[in-house]
Amino acid sequence: MFDDLVKNLVQVKQDFAKNYAGSAHIQEVIPSCVSEEFDVNSNHLQLLHDFAQKNPIYFNSYEEKIAGTLCTVYEGDINEYWLNSIKHGSSCQPFYPTWIMSAYVMALVAKQFGYLELVDIGSGDGRIAFCGKILELISHSIEIDDVLVELQKQITAGTHQNFNPLCTDALEFDYSSLGLQQPAFFIGGLAQMGGDVLATEIIDKINSIQNLKKNTGVVFAGTHTKRQLSGNLENGGWSMLIEKHDLMVMETVSLPTIWTFDQKVETPYIYTKFN
Repeated sequence: MFDDLVKNLVQVKQDFAKNYAGSAHIQEVIPSCVSEEFDVNSNHLQLLHDFAQKNPIYFNSYEEKIAGTLCTVYEGDINEYWLNSIKHGSSCQPFYPTWIMSAYVMALVAKQFGYLELVDIGSGDGRIAFCGKILELISHSIEIDDVLVELQKQITAGTHQNFNPLCTDALEFDYSSLGLQQPAFFIGGLAQMGGDVLATEIIDKINSIQNLKKNTGVVFAGTHTKRQLSGNLENGGWSMLIEKHDLMVMETVSLPTIWTFDQKVETPYIYTKFN
């Protein structure tokens, strides 16, 4: 079922991207209802729509049948938030989100691996942490940009789903204060754009908390685009860091994101754990 869900989401994205005739800065789709192709919890699906509807980055929506599935298309603009997010010196990648449906699949994979908490580092508008929350994981949303954190708080209030947005520098934060037991850390930013520095600092902090390492997973956003990999084509650009820190790759899931909308490849998310 899970493999089919990923395959059908990618098929919808590819069909939508090929035929999209609009001019919005960003666009994405969420299935309008549960179907054989998207056999997910109906309440969860409604909450994903609530997230989009309560999120001010989206200014328009309409229904359209895409690859045989009735979907809601959400059109938006993130220029204001993108420009603000680049001012932070420790920001590894400006705000450019994954799809909401992809965020749900990512959190679903973490839950299937048995993680109890989800810590989203560089969380943007909080969509991954939001999806962790609706899947009954204890979510923590770490974001340095105060404007994006205010956006998260607005979404939290509008959806009545508190995914614990926190405005702080992920490199300085004391993660022992969260009382983590079995967390999955999601690292925002590609390795080639400073994500490797961020990931190294987070791994060092995990190592500093007694007995946490053995129960912790780390999820990296990678890329299949060769020009961004500088010759390293393995694990989406994360192979050197994975080897250095003795991580084991459990699964790689390739999903639609806003930054790969016009590409024939998706964004790989690499799920790892400590050996």
